[in-house]
Amino acid sequence: MLHKHLPRRTALAAVGIVSAVGLTLAGCSAGGESSGGPQEITFSYLWSGAEAEAIEQIIADFNDSQDEIVVKGVSSPDTQKQLTSMSASQGSFDISDHFGNGVGAWASKGILEPLDEYLAEYGVDTADFVPAAMEQMTYDGQIYSMPIAVHSFQLLYNKTLLDEAGVAVPTTMDELASAIAALTKQDDDGTITQLGLGDPSPSTTLTTLGYNFGGDWDAGGEPSPAQEGNIAAQDWYVSSIVDLVGAENLAAFTAGNGAYMSAEDPFYVGRYAMVIDGEWRSANIPATAPDLDWGVTAIPYVTTDLQDVTQLTASTLFIPANSDHKDAAAEFLAYLVSDQGMTDFSLALGNLPARVSLLDSPAYDGLENFNVWLDALKSPNVFALSSAPYAAEYAADLGTAFNDVLLGTVTPTEAMDAVLERSKNYTVQ
Repeated sequence: MLHKHLPRRTALAAVGIVSAVGLTLAGCSAGGESSGGPQEITFSYLWSGAEAEAIEQIIADFNDSQDEIVVKGVSSPDTQKQLTSMSASQGSFDISDHFGNGVGAWASKGILEPLDEYLAEYGVDTADFVPAAMEQMTYDGQIYSMPIAVHSFQLLYNKTLLDEAGVAVPTTMDELASAIAALTKQDDDGTITQLGLGDPSPSTTLTTLGYNFGGDWDAGGEPSPAQEGNIAAQDWYVSSIVDLVGAENLAAFTAGNGAYMSAEDPFYVGRYAMVIDGEWRSANIPATAPDLDWGVTAIPYVTTDLQDVTQLTASTLFIPANSDHKDAAAEFLAYLVSDQGMTDFSLALGNLPARVSLLDSPAYDGLENFNVWLDALKSPNVFALSSAPYAAEYAADLGTAFNDVLLGTVTPTEAMDAVLERSKNYTVQ
């Protein structure tokens, strides 16, 4: 697939020697910094509330660690405002965060700064990062973003409900289907009172299951929704859940659920016996549902060669192309993705570290069941959706198609064939 070639930035000026905390900046550089005192840069981040407080502490730690750069943090959860700033001739921030599947779209517009030379300058070993995450960071042979945290999906289960039903923790998809049937309860009129497997995010669950059934959503670098494994996963979901309870009953039950990860979350109050979800639950459950007796295991497999399959998503850092302080922003980025910065960040937010070398760190021992998600990242069967320029449009079309499948208005084959046809009009370069 052809991509538009973007101009490379000019070579970095020679600026002294690298120390343990980064490069001491002196004189003028390609980023436009001067030597007249500490360089102030702006870190505009999407987090807010308690997460923003954690970010501000990490910023303070960096500012205290050296005297050449002062980072000013700004909580700005508005992604449209973020994009508007990056598209202007003069931006309002020097470093920010986004999500891995958006890298290609923004890089293709020329609004992200290539990071390869900066990463080499500050000694960031990209080989130490989870491979599936790094695949999302690259566009047209260059790295445009770096993962500060990653996320994967496993099967969570309510131990009490499984014990009461005499259901063992499933390890295969056939066992999972049987467990769902045994753990689902309906009144005589079809009203669901307990669902064996709940679904916090249909799109995430069904794309994840596509990988579990041997599918690939972006085969050959292009949208491939109609692959056999992707359709098989949806057929399994329909037969195991939708057909079991009825599409209308399922929609009514889902509409009556409490807010996600609140005290009324359907998994926390026993409306869902099992869910497929991410590692952030390890931090949320003790705080929100401390009495819940829960466990987590790998998503059950279809065949033995498809064991420990999961989907990865990433929280990423980038430098906008219109920043006037790229070198200073790069030094701060290097700090954020260092062992210390990444550990502090991922612990504060209950996320997985993006560095392979941190997966066995004792720092995460205090998070309940967290080791299951950590260990999953060591599997060769970790996959991520493409971050190609068409990613957002593709995701939207898949989301609509999945909803239609769950409502029973189309078959999985019909839905995926329709998405494949629409994908022919995507901008892919």
